[in-house]
Amino acid sequence: MSTDTNADADDESTSNCGASSSESSSGETSTDSSSSKCGASSSESSSGETSTDSSSSKCGASTETDDSSSCGASSSSDDDSSNEKEVGSTVDDFDAEPGQLSAVGLGPGHSEGMTDRAKTALLEADHIVGYTTYIDLIPDEITAEADELYDTPMCGEVSRTEEAIDRALAGHDVAIVGSGDPNVYALGGLALEILESKGATASMVDFEAVPGVPAAQSCAARLGAPLVNDTVSISLSDHLVPMPEIESRLHSAAKESFTITIYNPWSRKRRENFEKACEILLAHRDEDTPVGIVHGAGRDDEQVMITELGELVELGEDEIIDMTTTIVVGNEDTYVWDDRMVTPRGYETKYDY
Repeated sequence: MSTDTNADADDESTSNCGASSSESSSGETSTDSSSSKCGASSSESSSGETSTDSSSSKCGASTETDDSSSCGASSSSDDDSSNEKEVGSTVDDFDAEPGQLSAVGLGPGHSEGMTDRAKTALLEADHIVGYTTYIDLIPDEITAEADELYDTPMCGEVSRTEEAIDRALAGHDVAIVGSGDPNVYALGGLALEILESKGATASMVDFEAVPGVPAAQSCAARLGAPLVNDTVSISLSDHLVPMPEIESRLHSAAKESFTITIYNPWSRKRRENFEKACEILLAHRDEDTPVGIVHGAGRDDEQVMITELGELVELGEDEIIDMTTTIVVGNEDTYVWDDRMVTPRGYETKYDY
């Protein structure tokens, strides 16, 4: 699913910001001390084992062994909201002819939901970079064609995006992946910001955003037709946006005739955010307003529920609502018919049918 819902730091420990450790089939984690092609890389060998490299980069980005990123983006080991701010290497540190950088949206999380363009972009990439969970969503026949896979745990957004950029500046064709769409709560914008901070340009690496199906659309499809009129999306994660701003946006959207898609609705550290969101929605909408809940859209643990707004807050402790869940709140015209949410577009006011 979304990703898009994705890459949120609230529930996971802080990333090593560049070097990820992956378990082998035996459950053991291996490391080696050889130099990385482009920072600290995690790559699968022909034996299927994954090694973690902690030595110096050959791409001009310095590698530190304490709290700094292998690419210069700092990471705090005791603050799991992530403290990555500083970018290390600049375009002047690279001598190679730059490769291509693609930000690829994987869609809802199953291979059938990936676009052909996304599959082609991944097959054309020398290196594929992403959050570990998203790398695992890519079909084996695609990852097998890559020269290197590089993944970090949750909370390493800045470091892995810079790693992808450094690899592209070092001459490799690189795909940085996320679920959903790269422009919906994802890393497309961050990639361009870091490119600019390095003194590079998007055209230098032939940057391309390869769209995918966002969570709002993939989840709406499981619910019926709830988003066929004006709609907005709001994330409840206050990792990057302060909660007062989120509350203001909820008030603004809820008092107008928008359907509202809620991303990142719940985590152990953000119970209050969810409860506050329900309170705001109920201040503007009736308790019997239809609400659709989709957990893990397109994945093995997918769950779908249609309920009412007045019942939503009680589901906060239910397993159906977590960081892989997307919630669709209907407007005053949305209704439920044959277990489907329907939001009229307005045709009934113009035509007889």
